[in-house]
Amino acid sequence: MKPIHYSIVPKNPAAHIFEVTLTVAEPDPAGQVFSLPVWIPGSYMVREFARNIVTLSAHGETARRVAIDKTDKQTWRAAPCKGALTLVYEVYAWDLSVRTAHLDDNVGFFNGTSVFLSVAGQEAAPCQVELRKPEGAVYKDWRVATALTEARGTRRYAFGQYRAANYDELIDHPVTLGHFALGQFRAHGASHDVVISGRVPKLDMERLTRDLKPICEAQIALFEPKSKRAPFERYVFMTMAVTDGYGGLEHRASTALICNRADLPVLGQATASEGYRTYLGLCSHEYFHTWNVKRIKPASFAPYDLTRENYSELLWLFEGFTSYYDDLILVRSGLIDTPEYFRLLGKTVGGVSRGAGRFKQSVAQSSFDAWIKYYRQDENAPNAIVSYYTKGSLVALAFDLTIRAQTRNRKSLDDVMRLLWQRYGRDFYQGKGRGIREDEVEALLAEATGADLGKLFAQAVHGTRDLPLADLLAPFGVTISPDAGGSTPGLGARIRGGAECTLASVHDHSAAQKAGLSAGDVLIALDGLRVTGSNLDSLLSRYRAGDRVEIHAFHRDELRSFTVKLDPADVTRYVLSRDDARGSAKKWGDAWLQG
Repeated sequence: MKPIHYSIVPKNPAAHIFEVTLTVAEPDPAGQVFSLPVWIPGSYMVREFARNIVTLSAHGETARRVAIDKTDKQTWRAAPCKGALTLVYEVYAWDLSVRTAHLDDNVGFFNGTSVFLSVAGQEAAPCQVELRKPEGAVYKDWRVATALTEARGTRRYAFGQYRAANYDELIDHPVTLGHFALGQFRAHGASHDVVISGRVPKLDMERLTRDLKPICEAQIALFEPKSKRAPFERYVFMTMAVTDGYGGLEHRASTALICNRADLPVLGQATASEGYRTYLGLCSHEYFHTWNVKRIKPASFAPYDLTRENYSELLWLFEGFTSYYDDLILVRSGLIDTPEYFRLLGKTVGGVSRGAGRFKQSVAQSSFDAWIKYYRQDENAPNAIVSYYTKGSLVALAFDLTIRAQTRNRKSLDDVMRLLWQRYGRDFYQGKGRGIREDEVEALLAEATGADLGKLFAQAVHGTRDLPLADLLAPFGVTISPDAGGSTPGLGARIRGGAECTLASVHDHSAAQKAGLSAGDVLIALDGLRVTGSNLDSLLSRYRAGDRVEIHAFHRDELRSFTVKLDPADVTRYVLSRDDARGSAKKWGDAWLQG
């Protein structure tokens, strides 16, 4: 097949418009069909990227206009033509997230799923992409950051020609354009770039690269303990620093991240802030996906069908296990200590335990319903769903501890990840791999470890009971107990931030729900005293659980009075400790936490 040629330029940064030119050397004689994905791998919701295409036209080799019609929400068909066919279209880019595209006069960013139409029947053809600099002196210092391969004659970080083996590879390498800070390091021989766009005064890039290096080396060694060979030659961490934001999206040789600029390390600041630790955990999470979901995949993702939802019951494995390892890698790398890791783990346990949805939905069901529930959460979400991220990470913990206890620490979840990698991931992009089916996972756990996980697997993956974490942690000298964080009674509701005291969600069987309060209600007064978005806890601290209070609130546009019998203080986290660990418990615990 002849290559598909793309050219993309920030045509009008002030209007947030990219212009894309697409040329097909050998279009379908019956009329070439083009389409844009409706979702992006790693974010399981139909997002309808085609809605951002503003104009589109087609012409042949002689610049003669070719008719092109839209046949559905994301598909176009061009009339038959002789010779090459060229499309020119504009894409509106004003979504400051990791999922789509953004453009202004300081920085540009895009995922290929948002800007590059696929050519039906030629998805396997090689792709050539010209990244063009916007016109104007103000853009003369703009650079390019991407894991796409430079074509001959194009310097790294420069505008010019890039290439991909096929459409799947093309859309798996996001691109940052504009002004950015750049850092570099090597991890077990592989080159890593760190790109920070957005203004960050006194950014300590040296510290950031120094801290990312052991995270990357630990993960490479986990999957390839002998060769310590990464599945890429070069990897790019690209981060957009903003006032308020958080998120990441994995790709095969890069990740797109967004974070608060205050969370990045500052020159002269000796201690790591909690925000910086959270950012390192995010980097660890997305980097782990290089193996776990970008190459080890569910069968339903191999290959992706980007025209519709791709259902899988295994997101608990791909997102949950990744969520388990992201912070575990930080403690194994020495970037956080054991008490800090236990604090993070206790916070996760507390978060899962607060939602009644865990009694109604298993992590397998949560995975399958991600398209309509997890990514479209409403005010009832805590009562209806469980997160395959957070509970999935506790499932991974339960498996890891059980495997280690049954095998007297000779095997662990690390062995499971290595077998998954060897069997399904290592050769995936060489055309020799395939995705793992739901019915293969339990047997693979047993094969990798020799442990009997049948009962736990059924309970943890397909059941809705709480995991027996206290019993599982005990052989490692670790205790776990709930911590309410004080004696202040509660309503059993989550408050939306702001000047008004608005209920964002009301938990099942809570004091608020029993009294008739609902999500969206605006609390006005408690026993005659004004309630605001910041003083509710202070007012409640005067009472004890079981006390009755009168709350006035706007229910929609009606002022109503509610009598509330207060709940005990919410359990916001759990406390883990191994202060008294001795003998085998200490040895096993050290092996778990140190790798």
